[in-house]
Amino acid sequence: MTKPVKLAHVVFRTNQLQVMVEWYCTVLEARIVHRDEGIVFLTYDDEHHRIALIGGRPHPGKATGQPVGFAHVAFTYAGLPDLFGTYRRLKQAGITPHRAINHGPTTSFYYSDPDGNDVELQVDRFADAGEAMAWMQGEAFARNPIGIEFDAEQMIARLQSGESHAALMRRPDE
Repeated sequence: MTKPVKLAHVVFRTNQLQVMVEWYCTVLEARIVHRDEGIVFLTYDDEHHRIALIGGRPHPGKATGQPVGFAHVAFTYAGLPDLFGTYRRLKQAGITPHRAINHGPTTSFYYSDPDGNDVELQVDRFADAGEAMAWMQGEAFARNPIGIEFDAEQMIARLQSGESHAALMRRPDE
C-alpha cells in the first residue's frame, strides 16, 4: 500500500475571494503564485501551490446548513517559538484563535478563516510519527483523545521564562 508523503494542497470555494486571499497571505505569510478572475493559487514554501481559492462558483451538491463537508486543515510549524511567534504576529493583525489546545501529539491554535473554515496551526511534540502513535495508544489519550485547552499568553510566558519545550508540550493529565 502506498501512502502520501505530505499534504499537497487544500482547495476552498468562496464568495469572498479577495478577503480569503488576504487572510491566508497574512496567516501563513503566503505569496500568490497564480491569479485570475476566478481562482488564486498560494504557497508558503517551495511547493507550486499549497492552497487554491476558487471564487464565485457554486458548489454543486453542498447543502447549506448541513454539518458535513470540510472540517479543518492543519499546518505544522518547526517548533514552539515559531508557533508562538505566529500567534503574536496574527494577534497584532487582529486575528485571534478561537481555541488553544494541547492534543498530546501536537500543541495547536485553531482559527476561523473569513468563510468560517477552521485552520489549525500546530507544532509536533514528538520527533517522529512512531513516537506520536505510541503515545496515542496510552492511557491519557484513551481518557481524552481531544486534549486540554490552555491559555496562550501563560504558555508563552512559561517558554520565555526558560521552561523546557518538553515540559510545555506535556499534557497536564499525563
